[in-house]
Amino acid sequence: MAFLDAHPGLGYPAAAGLGLLVGSFLNVVILRLPRRLEWQWKRDAREILEIPELYEPPPPGIVVERSHCPHCGHALSWYENIPLLSWLALRGKCRSCKAPISIQYPLVELLTGLLFLACAWQFGFGWKGFGAMLLTSFLVALSGIDLRTRLLPDQLTLPLMWLGMVASVENLYVGQKSAMLGAMAGYLSLWSVYWVFKQLTGKEGMGHGDFKLLAALGAWTGLAGVLPTILLSSLVGAVVGSLWLAAKGKDKATPIPFGPYLAIAGWISFFWGKDLVGWYMRLAGLA
Repeated sequence: MAFLDAHPGLGYPAAAGLGLLVGSFLNVVILRLPRRLEWQWKRDAREILEIPELYEPPPPGIVVERSHCPHCGHALSWYENIPLLSWLALRGKCRSCKAPISIQYPLVELLTGLLFLACAWQFGFGWKGFGAMLLTSFLVALSGIDLRTRLLPDQLTLPLMWLGMVASVENLYVGQKSAMLGAMAGYLSLWSVYWVFKQLTGKEGMGHGDFKLLAALGAWTGLAGVLPTILLSSLVGAVVGSLWLAAKGKDKATPIPFGPYLAIAGWISFFWGKDLVGWYMRLAGLA
């Protein structure tokens, strides 16, 4: 790590390359984890309701099974699975059946590579940089899953929260007290909004996964990062959500996933939360 810090000309490309590799794995998580969860939920529901078990083969696992074309089942060779480059070389089509390959694959890989580069630039190549990359990976996976399925799985949000708590033990980003209060404030703030909205309208304005994601972000950013995250996510959600609804010709009652906006805002607060608060205080004449 010290070598990479001393030679950023090598470290930054290494961070970006690692991000491309991790992004390739995150694509697998985004696509396969919801299917695995749904399969398990159906099994659990049959057991609880005492419905006779039906044979339903499990979807592909996240780690063991090789990547394959979803159209023809062609198993990808190693040279067809090189992040970003393979998609470009294949011109976005399966080598076997020529079916189009989703643009999601190179976008997630490129995004993760750029974000890892930002992590190394901001925090260096030690434990702080590694933790930032870990947080980034979880947020990219959660955003992708929420966009596709409107789910924020406990299997990702809860470990992310506990990892933030573990980082606070060594005061890596925030102290233990701030991390604990941040997690509590993050969960309770959206939980309160949810229940007030439900009591007033009889409808559910957001999912429980949003509470848990903000709790996880609070554990990483501390208590001071919760309010900027809420404000930024509301602003980004209002602007981007309105543009998306207009582009799709949908009305305002159409549900949209809030997780990606929380993830974007939480990532920004994690990097520059103190600067944003200081800028706001100066703007408001309070500092």
